[in-house]
Amino acid sequence: MAESILYIGNKLSDPKANPTSHKSLVRGLQSEGFHIYSASGLRNKYLRLADMIFTFLKYSNEFKVVLIDVYSTQNFWYAIILARLSRYFGKKYIPILHGGDLKNRFENSTYATKKLLENAYHIVSPSIYYKNEVIKLGYQKVIHIPNPIFLKHYNFKERNQFQPKLLWVRAFNDIYNPLMAIKSLELILKKYPSAELCMVGPDKDGSLEACKRYAKSKELPVTFTGKLKKKDWTYLASNFDIFLNTSNIDNSPLSVIEAMALGLPVITTNVGGMPFLIDDKTDGLLIQKNAPEEVSIWVEWIVQNPFETKEITKRAREKVLNFDWHKIKEDWKDLLS
Repeated sequence: MAESILYIGNKLSDPKANPTSHKSLVRGLQSEGFHIYSASGLRNKYLRLADMIFTFLKYSNEFKVVLIDVYSTQNFWYAIILARLSRYFGKKYIPILHGGDLKNRFENSTYATKKLLENAYHIVSPSIYYKNEVIKLGYQKVIHIPNPIFLKHYNFKERNQFQPKLLWVRAFNDIYNPLMAIKSLELILKKYPSAELCMVGPDKDGSLEACKRYAKSKELPVTFTGKLKKKDWTYLASNFDIFLNTSNIDNSPLSVIEAMALGLPVITTNVGGMPFLIDDKTDGLLIQKNAPEEVSIWVEWIVQNPFETKEITKRAREKVLNFDWHKIKEDWKDLLS
């Protein structure tokens, strides 16, 4: 009989939500014979919480372990409530640390954080960065298991030449600094008039409209696609040669890992967990946050040094082999058994 697990997290049905690894992990665990109950995909935050609690109570006799995605925004409190419910019903729960600004959340919500982490069966961190941060807080039951991807779905495109065609994939949120991408393009155009930028993602806080206004006022060649399904944006990626990540705060974003799998050289801000994911000038390029001039410099370097860039993309693909589900599934199976 398949073992049943409850997974509380983001089920990706919200068009304003940033894509997460929830669906991939559910799919992977199901392929290994686990039966997964999950919640929630509702947009309204109150209905979402109600759905999480209802799902917990409805299937409480079916599962012994609860996986709980932990984010740094208001969704943090979903994790706190479901962890408390788990303790009340005697269920083992495993927080999975996703939020880019969790370090500040932990510092600003010390009591809630203490209750969440000290009573956890285990803690899973998709990034080495947050594993180290949790250990610093005094909690040793934390293991690093990367966000899962299925590499067979990511076609690695080997490029012999690189053009200043930039792709940006993230939710339009101030913490991801999307305007930096556009200002970077503005500088790049001075050297490469044919440069272009495509920005993929939903609006979260009004940043999308601000970016559109700026691009229009400067007459910049920026394409805004809105949110795309994974298969659509990964197909679109073959038309671009450089991936740009401009976050002010970050953890271990799935979109960057996917770009590495696709063969796009990654230029990313050196924040949060990024230096734990990217080895500078080895499998990607790290820059300071809010520094469009650095983007411009490295785009020119990429265009002028195709052989070195090609080697960077090959090493990046080799690195993300460690993120493939077939590599990490044994870690999950050991943990859940």
